[in-house]
Amino acid sequence: MDEVCPLLDLRMSDVVTVGETMALMAPETTGALFHTPLLRLGIGGAESNVAIGLQRLGTSAAWVGRVGNDSLGDLIVRELTAEGLRVHAVRDANAPTGLMIKERRTPLNQRVWYYRSGSAGSRLRPGDLPTGLVESSRVLHISGITPALSTSAAGTVAEAVRAARASGTVVSFDVNYRRALWSPETATAACRELAAQADIVFAGEDEAAMLVGPGPAADLARRLADLGAGQVVVKRGEQGCTAVIDDRLYDQPAISVTVVDTVGAGDAFVAGYLHQFLLGADVPTRLLAAVRNAAFVCLSPGDWEGLPRDGDLALLTDAEAVQR
Repeated sequence: MDEVCPLLDLRMSDVVTVGETMALMAPETTGALFHTPLLRLGIGGAESNVAIGLQRLGTSAAWVGRVGNDSLGDLIVRELTAEGLRVHAVRDANAPTGLMIKERRTPLNQRVWYYRSGSAGSRLRPGDLPTGLVESSRVLHISGITPALSTSAAGTVAEAVRAARASGTVVSFDVNYRRALWSPETATAACRELAAQADIVFAGEDEAAMLVGPGPAADLARRLADLGAGQVVVKRGEQGCTAVIDDRLYDQPAISVTVVDTVGAGDAFVAGYLHQFLLGADVPTRLLAAVRNAAFVCLSPGDWEGLPRDGDLALLTDAEAVQR
């Protein structure tokens, strides 16, 4: 029988995320994995990365997911709880927690192997959603990863979106295409449908082109907005971002930093944007916050460990090297 780790507080989450978080093993050094004597054990998942990013900035966040009834599941629950998230984790006694292993062949390039087929997270189902959680939140954030995991996971995302739309909760959707999970054709159909139901859509340039056809960033953003979302942001990496918000076009340059690790930058971007959106900030402030957050996380290794707290962001431009 499944066990449930209950939420700390159903009433106090501005944002709820739904998705799979996995255990993560990564080397501390660069080189072939078969010559790496030690791997660091941690966790990672697109939706929980966003939730942690929001929580650190001061926006309360909840995470809903399914983990195995094993030590790796314990690790995930412990880490997310320690970050202050409202954790609703179904413990699956019949499937293991998913695992990903990283290999860093060069300082800025890495490969990832996923061991998630048949994982607890892939067995996520609509009944795992706590009653009233989505409806009581201000934003539901989902990604294109979760519906790619299984039919039941896709159904869970669909149910969460249905509940959000019925209750007036804002739907935020990051395309987050993973070629290892599904084909471009299948992903395009599913992600276009989710984008049409979302209020806020985030996509990389390649992802946007997959959904609406190739073109300049401004055209990609406009064509994505034509699917129905009032806010569309095309993430452009070191070029910053281009957005169409309420039919108006915006461009925001990136912030230049010395990059250590780009993994997690997209999730940090989303967290920065949503945090300022919920504060009622204007569009330029939201986009600047997004690129600042993304730049900051690139300064540290790891998927989410380098996510900043609100006061940390000033360090990007602070001239005083030592603070006393």
